[in-house]
Amino acid sequence: MPTVTSIKPQKNGRRVNIYLDDKFGFGIDLENFVKLGLKVEQELKEEEIEGIVKKAEFQKTLDKLLRFATLRPRSEKEVRDWFKKKKVHESLHNELSDRLNRLELLDDRKFALWWIEQRQNFRPKSKRVLNDELRIKGIKKEIIDEVLSETKVDEAKIARELLDKKIYRWKNLPKPEAKQKMSQFLAGKGFGWDIIEKIVVEVLKLLSESKRS
Repeated sequence: MPTVTSIKPQKNGRRVNIYLDDKFGFGIDLENFVKLGLKVEQELKEEEIEGIVKKAEFQKTLDKLLRFATLRPRSEKEVRDWFKKKKVHESLHNELSDRLNRLELLDDRKFALWWIEQRQNFRPKSKRVLNDELRIKGIKKEIIDEVLSETKVDEAKIARELLDKKIYRWKNLPKPEAKQKMSQFLAGKGFGWDIIEKIVVEVLKLLSESKRS
């Protein structure tokens, strides 16, 4: 049976390397190292080594996953994508997801609220666009509907601000052409025709007044 010949700490101070028969065997976190009571001259069966490596791999992956999950709210799809990107073995997926759920770090509703808040603060979007973005992020329709219904999204204000930023494009055009282009622009941003009609009329009125003054 392979024998533990040396135990050396890793540079990060949180893991140790176990050498078997003077060759590197595996790395393991300190918590599991202490629990298992590994020591020099200890003999290990092959099945014991496989079990230890699996446990060590789980903890190592969990440490990385926690760093990813604690940066901001995460959706279930984001975590599934993370598993795929990091090539995490399927046998660990459920246990890792369960751990995040117990720590309340995996919540599609919290993610949806965070996403809308970020958009409102930095890149305001219409409700239709927010809905589409969240669907792409893997959020279920009922969660999106619920979150959007309880979140104040001032579409009129957002539409006006978007037009104000681009007004230089249209201010010298004939009124019918300016109205058409502004309407098309807002429609492309996901606004409904009720908002488009109201805001475009207001902006055109202000443009006319500024030209007369």
